[in-house]
Amino acid sequence: MPDPKVPQTDGPSHHETAVSSPKVLYLGGTHDSLVDVRARLGEEVEIVEVSSPVKALSQLASGEFAAIYCDADHFAEAADVGKLLRNDRILQDMPNGVVLLDEENTILWGNGRLSEWCQEKEVVGENFYRLLGSPEIIGPDYCPFHSALTSHAPSATTLRCDDNRYFRIHAAPVFETGQETPQNLVVTVHDVSAEVLQQQKLAAIHQAGIALADLTADEIASYSVEQRIELLKSNILQCTQDILQLDVVEIRMLDQETKELKPLLEVGMAPVAASRPLRAETEGSGVTGFVAKTGKSYICAHTVEDPLYLEGAEGARSSLTVPLMLQEQVIGTLNIESPEANAFDENDLQFLEIFARDLAVALNTLELLAAEKASTAAASVEAIHSAVALPIDDILNDAVNVMERYIGHEPDVVQRLQCILRNARDIKQVIQKVGQKMAPAKAQPSALVTDARPLLVGKRILVVDADDSVRSAAHDLLERYRCVVETAHDGSEAVFMVRNLDANTAYDVIISDVRLPDMNGYELLLKLIDQLGKVPMVLMAGFGYDPEHSIVKSRQAGLRSVLYKPFRLDQLVSTIEDIVTAGKSE
Repeated sequence: MPDPKVPQTDGPSHHETAVSSPKVLYLGGTHDSLVDVRARLGEEVEIVEVSSPVKALSQLASGEFAAIYCDADHFAEAADVGKLLRNDRILQDMPNGVVLLDEENTILWGNGRLSEWCQEKEVVGENFYRLLGSPEIIGPDYCPFHSALTSHAPSATTLRCDDNRYFRIHAAPVFETGQETPQNLVVTVHDVSAEVLQQQKLAAIHQAGIALADLTADEIASYSVEQRIELLKSNILQCTQDILQLDVVEIRMLDQETKELKPLLEVGMAPVAASRPLRAETEGSGVTGFVAKTGKSYICAHTVEDPLYLEGAEGARSSLTVPLMLQEQVIGTLNIESPEANAFDENDLQFLEIFARDLAVALNTLELLAAEKASTAAASVEAIHSAVALPIDDILNDAVNVMERYIGHEPDVVQRLQCILRNARDIKQVIQKVGQKMAPAKAQPSALVTDARPLLVGKRILVVDADDSVRSAAHDLLERYRCVVETAHDGSEAVFMVRNLDANTAYDVIISDVRLPDMNGYELLLKLIDQLGKVPMVLMAGFGYDPEHSIVKSRQAGLRSVLYKPFRLDQLVSTIEDIVTAGKSE
């Protein structure tokens, strides 16, 4: 048969021998005696016999053969494997690696891409995993090659190498005529390092942004306003330097009345730039003023060529500036600069915008903490809240946990526990009403002044989260609107709380974290559906976090809404109002 284009390697393989006679690869069959290739070609031609097309492909990787003979018996299967040869040029130019493996994970053939990645001249004959430095298999299939061979179906997984590279592999079995069990695999290898590292960086930036706003009143109660500002600056610097790896940073806050952009924090900026007066204007205040005025991010690729740019860091050749947005309003700007031209791309823009969103929340938190001091009476209300809310929740949780063990066995015990539940709830409401009367409205700090929300008054809300600070915040935020808030630590406790309400009482809204200590949000939803039928449930999830697809499955099961952390108070309130309104129409 004609000489096909055989795969070429970067150098000689271990199969190569010093011979001058041409080689012919011989894949024989039942017609061998009729053809008698050996007699026809004579002793001047070296014939190498193989028993299957797959073994032929392995031999062809050496590039030593002048021709191939294939008996008609093998035509069908050789045609399948031969596609690798006929499309050799395409395979060689593919961005993905393609290799043929045997049962021992030994490479029989490759398109050269894996050789480039591993900086090895020859990969044929090498163990696939050993060639990649024994990478960690991170799933979803932890034995992809074994799975593909035993299940006779394709399998895929992701590998993590020591040099922080990630490869997604897809293994498909190769069937040969007359064999019911495959002995070889075609494996494609895709370098997904950039994709995975970008996802990791997004997650790291988001978690760092959340940490910025995590300044609870208890932790900084003894701090002065100046100390709180320094604490926030320290957090910002740590995030920008450790996570974003930035050396030049400038943050300015926008005065909503005067439109001045007042410096809050700068690192690496020239002194004249750091003190330069800027305003939220499209002209005369550089890129920062333009971003503050328009609310749009701006990449300055070449500072020398961009007429909008005003000198910031000494020797800077490019910059990236994003607005700090809070509730669709610009509250400031975040500017970073680099000594290299074209240093920032769309990925950097995405990273910085995510960080800026959480930074805006943190700065807003700081302003609320630094707002006018409330009167002693208002402080007493907060003291009542912290002293009563969660401890009474603990009483309720303990009571329902004990009640579950006695239901059906000790009616008297259950009756006493139900009395404890009613008394605990009554005591909490009485104390809160007394506290509210102690503090006149004008004494409330600005952070606690809320608009009237008649739909929320008296609505019973259950919040399920393992984090004490989340449960405490639920009381703090929602009880301002006169909601009746109760909490649970995990899914089982939530089920108990729902099951042991009085006959004429129900939760108007149930808000749960998607990840609980004993189950996920979807599993909790199914348990509550079994108990209630329709469940007015909201799931809370971190940015991009849903490894078990709980949200997707919960939506299919009737989930009402999802809140992605960090969410604003108005989003939480609006979501609850929507569910309450929908409940009235059902």
